Amino acid sequence: MDKSFKEIIIKDNFYQSSSFFPMPLTLIGTLNEDGTLTSYGAYSLIFPYYIAGKDYYAMVLECRNTSNTAKGLLRHGKCTINFLPFTKSNFAQHVDLGFPGDTPEEKMKNFKFTCVDSKSQEEHPNEKFPKMIKEALQVFECTWVKELDDAQNDKVLEEYDGPYHNFNGITSKYGAHFILKIDHILLQEKYYDSLVDGATRANFCPLPTNWGYRDSKDFWCSPSKKPIAIGIPNREVDLSSLRYAATRLNTDVEFTDDALKTIVKVPRPFIKLVLQGCVKWANENNVKVITEKEMKIIADKRANEKKAKKGAK
Repeated sequence: MDKSFKEIIIKDNFYQSSSFFPMPLTLIGTLNEDGTLTSYGAYSLIFPYYIAGKDYYAMVLECRNTSNTAKGLLRHGKCTINFLPFTKSNFAQHVDLGFPGDTPEEKMKNFKFTCVDSKSQEEHPNEKFPKMIKEALQVFECTWVKELDDAQNDKVLEEYDGPYHNFNGITSKYGAHFILKIDHILLQEKYYDSLVDGATRANFCPLPTNWGYRDSKDFWCSPSKKPIAIGIPNREVDLSSLRYAATRLNTDVEFTDDALKTIVKVPRPFIKLVLQGCVKWANENNVKVITEKEMKIIADKRANEKKAKKGAK
């Protein structure tokens, strides 16, 4: 091992006690016991979980199993994940809301942000949903997938002595994990446009980076800086590789070489997915041979769908 490195002991909360680990900074809103109040807790252990290939997309939250957030999810199964811009006063509010032991009512006495109804509340006015924060740059509305890991019978208790689940629900004497299906992702208009029209340094979402509880007396956070961009490598996939990938598809749809040449710049990990999408279109339109002409039709269809989504915002 290179002598410039020294091994450190791995301790509980290793992401902050034994390393430097960049994390998001969020306020997660859940309902109190009777569903009349949304309270917020500060969380950074919230990460993407299901990102592709499933029937839904999901996040995973790690938290204390006796926290207000855990109790709210166990009782009501709903939350909002609020990403706020960085200011020193905003960060101070996060730190204050992260202090354990306060009741939901105590937490909300000095809450400085504006609570507003969520999209889910708008869609289902007769049900109760946690509110979202108006000042947030983006908000995820989520539902706990309680059936995973057979966690649907987990209840709010003062202590948990096991047995514990592996990855969802009550997972240890002190901890809980929640797999959260994403129902809606809501963005301020500027950052919606950044994703739909193309991100630039001027319109990139300025989210801070949290570094956690670092030295027994302080929490540490870094404000966002304007990002830099480096273009994707302009590499072309060999045509023979594309032919091979096309022949391995479980289909009687054929691709001409001219058709395959239109996707030579698609990164290798996504080739099969693109080809499968073309086959799906061909089957829907009774096409057995895809040529350059059909590839243009497919490309135009995708472009029109993107424009339609933009127009519907």
